[in-house]
Amino acid sequence: MVRCSCVLLRKYGNFIDNLRLFTRGGSGGMGYPRLGGEGGKGGDVWVVAHNKMTLKQLKDKYPQKRFVAGEGANSRVSALKGSKGKDCEIPVPVGISVTDENGKIIGELNKEKDRLLVAEGGLGGKLLTNFLPLKGQKRVIHLDLKLMADIGLVGFPNAGKSSLLSQISHAKPAIADYAFTTLKPELGKIMYNDFKQISVADLPGLIEGAHMNKGMGHKFLKHIERTRQLLFVVDISGFQLSSQTQYRTAFETIILLTKELELYKEELQTKPALLAVNKMDLPDAQDKFRVLMNQLQNPKDFLHLFEKNMIPERTIEFQHIIPISAITREGIDELKNCIRKSLDEHANWENDAYHKKQLLNLQISNTVSYSETPSKNTVTSPRMDN
Repeated sequence: MVRCSCVLLRKYGNFIDNLRLFTRGGSGGMGYPRLGGEGGKGGDVWVVAHNKMTLKQLKDKYPQKRFVAGEGANSRVSALKGSKGKDCEIPVPVGISVTDENGKIIGELNKEKDRLLVAEGGLGGKLLTNFLPLKGQKRVIHLDLKLMADIGLVGFPNAGKSSLLSQISHAKPAIADYAFTTLKPELGKIMYNDFKQISVADLPGLIEGAHMNKGMGHKFLKHIERTRQLLFVVDISGFQLSSQTQYRTAFETIILLTKELELYKEELQTKPALLAVNKMDLPDAQDKFRVLMNQLQNPKDFLHLFEKNMIPERTIEFQHIIPISAITREGIDELKNCIRKSLDEHANWENDAYHKKQLLNLQISNTVSYSETPSKNTVTSPRMDN
């Protein structure tokens, strides 16, 4: 049995996960026609990732949200080649996706010190430009943060995700008996006695239609993209958002959650997943759990109970299914160990897959090296360097 203790990783106040910024590269410097001098190039605007940065800090520090690089120096007798303008760096958190005004992805920053050019400085005046400088590139960009965590908690409101997070970490999310107590992401960390650390993200609860941006919709679903594995959390008694909405059993909840993920982005279904069946302290929970296990082992036998548009193309096969109670702590230690085991197994699988790919590339390289020299009639394409 692996023992673990838990500590808080990060708790977001006034959480911001997207920001719109104006950027402009610096103008180039004037050329010197009489002596053929070239003006300096304008500075560039870069987005740079930092581990301890948040979008809220960025917004607070730069409330105008305008970032302009320095102008290139003019050419002069004492320095015919003007110096380059000063670059402007925008500090952002790791896990940022940068898009332009049209939603086109410029790039992503996934680790510390990653850099991305977002607005280029203008050329300095030279013969080609009749010694007149060019203005820098103007660009409005959108910063979109997708949380990076080992485990993402997936469930409808009131499934007990926040209570579970408080049990497996020292995070203190809001917990109450009403829907949507989690309105911003909470991040906790499980810390094992061998210093292994696993981050767990509790994200706002999904509702039916989340893929169409109902409820917290896309604000929730986009964060799941960056988690390594999913932990479904369902109430053994089922779920009903309000008296006006339909009651769903635990099995129906799992099918509907799977469908919402599929409709938003099919690749989410390929992530390894675990299932925590919560509130096992309630009356009749054991009987309901036996029924649920039968349904999960033979899902096709029960899909006829659903409307056609509610049935996912593929059902998720869970690595582990653990009955728990976030109130009494029943099954919590087993869940922590299953999370650890699942992540370790997947890491080993990724390692093996990487080495197999490297070996295959080496074999292909050797095969090409020993192949026959092309005949005179062979047409080869000219090399195109990027």
